[in-house]
Parts: sequence; C-alpha cells; structure tokens
Amino acid sequence: MTNFLAKTTATALIATLALSPLAAFATTSAPPVADVSISQIQGIRGQFVSAVKLDQLSARAVTEAAKAYGFTDAPDARFGVTTYRVVYRTIDPSGRPTTASGLVALPDGRRGRLTVAEYLHGTNGTKRFVASMTAGPDRAAAQMLAGTGLVVVAPDYLGLGVGPGRHPYLDTRTETTASTDLLLAARTFARRYGVQLKRDVLVTGFSQGGRATLSVGRALQNKEVPGFRLGALEAVAGPFDIENVEMPAVFDGSVNPQVAVLYLAYFVTAWDRTVGLYDDPREAFTVDGVEDLFDGYHEVEDIARALPPTPDELFTPEFKAKLVNPSGALLRGLREADRICRDWTPRVPVNLYTGTADADVVPANATACATTFIRRGAEVRIHSMGDVDHSGTARAAYPKIARVWAKYA
Repeated sequence: MTNFLAKTTATALIATLALSPLAAFATTSAPPVADVSISQIQGIRGQFVSAVKLDQLSARAVTEAAKAYGFTDAPDARFGVTTYRVVYRTIDPSGRPTTASGLVALPDGRRGRLTVAEYLHGTNGTKRFVASMTAGPDRAAAQMLAGTGLVVVAPDYLGLGVGPGRHPYLDTRTETTASTDLLLAARTFARRYGVQLKRDVLVTGFSQGGRATLSVGRALQNKEVPGFRLGALEAVAGPFDIENVEMPAVFDGSVNPQVAVLYLAYFVTAWDRTVGLYDDPREAFTVDGVEDLFDGYHEVEDIARALPPTPDELFTPEFKAKLVNPSGALLRGLREADRICRDWTPRVPVNLYTGTADADVVPANATACATTFIRRGAEVRIHSMGDVDHSGTARAAYPKIARVWAKYA
C-alpha cells in the first residue's frame, strides 16, 4: 500500500527525496464546530482557501522527470506543466469542518474546457512526503498525466501536506471526501487561468489510492459531487479486500513481514481513533510509543527502527487474535470499507493493475474485486504488469494509463 516515495524493502517504505523550495503561506481556520450547522458544513466543502505555485516544467522536463523517477516508458509530454499547492475546506471523520491540501497541475498554454484526472497516492506516514510538498515520483506521475493536456488533481488526504492533525489511514469516507472536495476547489482555482473543468473525471490511484479510486468513482457515479461525473477508472495495486484477502496475507507471510509491521501499526493506531480498537495501547502492542510514531513528522526509517520486525512480535497474542478473527467494531469497519467492490456497479470499464511479485498488496485483491464487479454486471479487466513488485507495478502501469488517457485531453 506504499506510495511512489516508498522503498518496499524490509526497513523502509518511503525514500527521502530532495525537497523543492516551499513558499510560506497560511491556511484559513475553519469556523468553530458549535457555530456551524450541517447545511453550512456541506456548503463550505470544496471551498478554495489558498494556493502557492510549486514549479513549472517544460514538456521535455516533464518527460525527463517521469523517467528519472522510474517511469522509464513515459510518453513524450505534449505540454509543459505548472503545479500548485491548493488548500481547501473539507470535513474530518466526524463530519466537522477542516482543511486539506493537494496538488493541482495545469498544462501550460491550454485554456477553455479541459478534462480533469484525479491521481490518488499510496500509503504515506509523513506529512511532507506528498506531491504538494515534495518533488518526487508522485508529483512526477501527476505531471506526466498533465503533460498529455489533462488538468490533474492529487489530494494529500487529511492530515498530510499542510492539513492539520493526523492522517486517518484507510478511512474510506474521508479519503473520498478529501478527494472529491479537491475537485470542487480545483474548479474554482482553474478559472483564474481561463480553464473550465469538464464534467467527466478520470480517476486513478496506487495502493491505498487504488482503494480510494473505487470509492471516489462510486461517489462520482452516485452524483455526490456537484458538477462532476465518473469518466474512467484505473486502479493500481489496491488492497480492495482487506478482510478476506489482504489481512490474511499479512499474517500468512505472503506480505513482507517488516513491511506488514508498518502497515499494521499505521492501520491499528489510525482505526483506534476512528473505529475504536483498544482502551490502552498496551492491550494491542508489545512495545511502547507506537501511536507517537504516526504523528506525521516521523520518517519511515525512524518508524521502522522503532518497531519489531514481524507482526507476531508487534502485537500481544490477544490482539493478534482479534486481527486474525475480527469481530465487533473492527469487523463492521472492515466490511464497510470493503463495500467499495460490493455495493455498486460501475457504468464505466474498470481497469485493475497487478504485479506478480507484489509482496505488499497481493494480486488476489484485484481478483476478488473483479469477480464481485463482474457478478454485478460491470466490465472489468485485470492487467498484469508481469514479474514486478509493488512500486514496479505502478512504474509500469502509469505510462500506459497516460497513453490511454491522452485521448481525453
């Protein structure tokens, strides 16, 4: 479930990459909860707050950046790309107003009505390692898509980038609202540059973002995002079935154990805040301070050094048993999260991408999701990228997606 800034080694998920210069700016605080009604909260969602220009690349530089970050088959960009960090209003897991940040990439020299694509990143525990903050592979992927002539938005999700608080990892609701609210803010922002966003949204995501691709697509198809509708779905290496596929793979050794420890520690601490999994962290963990590691400021190397090397050593026997055989709030939460493949039928073709050597998110996730969608009447295709690992799946898939989506530009 790691993002492009990830090392899928036993000791790291996110590589430290050179940071682009960051301009200082302040976000605007949301109104106090007590003073805001439900209708007012819905009204402020997607409001544009602020923006700062990040970088501007020529078409040649867009292609070179994509190849430098591992997209060796990247198509030649047709346009230069300018990127911005946008801050906007959205809601937190309790439905209260908050702010979030994300990347907006505009193809240079294009005006009028343009198609928008949404790129959803993978697992990341560090605020600054997102596309709106760091010049790295996630930003390069967004720029590669924008180089075809598309407008591209890439949400940081809640609690990452310059968003306040901690990231509610694998919280489907806010992954969706943070992503769709950025579409609304980007529509307002793009008008400054003479660009109007077309209704159809092309949605793609990697790993954690692969899951979010389906939940965002569902929201668009269900007319939950005013002025937008679903145009395309391309999900890369997503953990679509946590209860029945990914969680068992974590404990049977199919997932790299030291990577599994990082995922599980992040997941359990985040879901304790949103779902409620324990009264005291000592009920769950054999080591102290696990919750503190996921404050958004620790880098993955530091997190990995502080955690045991295997899930068996991370959890108490009693809590491991709860994860292996979930019940109560955990089971309800997992089943609600896994509805992304079960409670709707996409009306656009669904393309899922896997790698046979993926030891982070096992390919059986895609098979399970595709089987359910096909049973419901959807058109689904699984694309194997061959004998590649988790990040390698994305590096192989995104140049292909960019070429396919160029026809919409």
